[in-house]
Amino acid sequence: MIGRRGFVVALALAGCDRSAPEAPPPSDAGVKASPERWRELSFDASEHYPERELAAVLAVPEAPLLIALHGRGEAGRGLEAGARGWRDDYDLDRAHQRLGAPPLTAEDFHDFVKPERLRAMNQSLEKHPYKGLAVACPYTPALSDRSLTGSRPFAAFVRSVLVPRVRKELSLSERTGIDGVSMGGRLALWLGFSHPELFRTVGAMQPAIDASEAAELADLYQKNSSKQALRLVSSDDDPFLGAVRALSRELERRKLEHQLVVTPGPHDYVWNRGPGAYEMLLWHERALRDLSPP
Repeated sequence: MIGRRGFVVALALAGCDRSAPEAPPPSDAGVKASPERWRELSFDASEHYPERELAAVLAVPEAPLLIALHGRGEAGRGLEAGARGWRDDYDLDRAHQRLGAPPLTAEDFHDFVKPERLRAMNQSLEKHPYKGLAVACPYTPALSDRSLTGSRPFAAFVRSVLVPRVRKELSLSERTGIDGVSMGGRLALWLGFSHPELFRTVGAMQPAIDASEAAELADLYQKNSSKQALRLVSSDDDPFLGAVRALSRELERRKLEHQLVVTPGPHDYVWNRGPGAYEMLLWHERALRDLSPP
């Protein structure tokens, strides 16, 4: 008999493979994305990547750059839905606005925040006001080969096509990080650990990894850990929490610095709109500006 958590894990893993996921429930954030802050960049197939690509970009000139990868649900809904996932489905614009106008409240996190965590984030914002990031959100493919090898074509697009174009068009600094949620969190780990020359910060939220992969991921990070900051985020009802903790334990065993944050909440859109968006933006903005993250 399968226990509750085992059933949820199986369900989540099955969701990573389904080809036609349902659309997300409508956002109830009440703050719409501001069109003047967003651009869309289209990319034709090229020698670097054999597919068309699209990226929605939160345009903050002369800022550090964050690459944000979406989850499996948006990959199954097409190029436009995927590229716009962080903007339209995960309320990234609202989080960007609220971080610039603290204090944050539990309501911002849809109540998926512990009082001590909320206090630490507000203290950080009081000490150093949030200056923002440019965030490039490309369509993230659902790869049939989910290994490091399978991620390399998409990594080539991000490294050789997406990042140079966004930096040029927005006159950005060379400081760059990568993060993602669920399927995107898994890819962010592969891409980030493989390219320390590009990514100074690497994050993963509720990454769709297996505990059996902890040693391989830690091996990859260990080669470059002195050049990168790493943060893992999960939640108490995330089916991948056990695997995330296994990776954290493997990193601790090797004395590799990283931050692990576990919030309340499910593996769902409402979590992405709350802890996901706020934790991602604030941590990378702090780390890429050489400030101490909360």
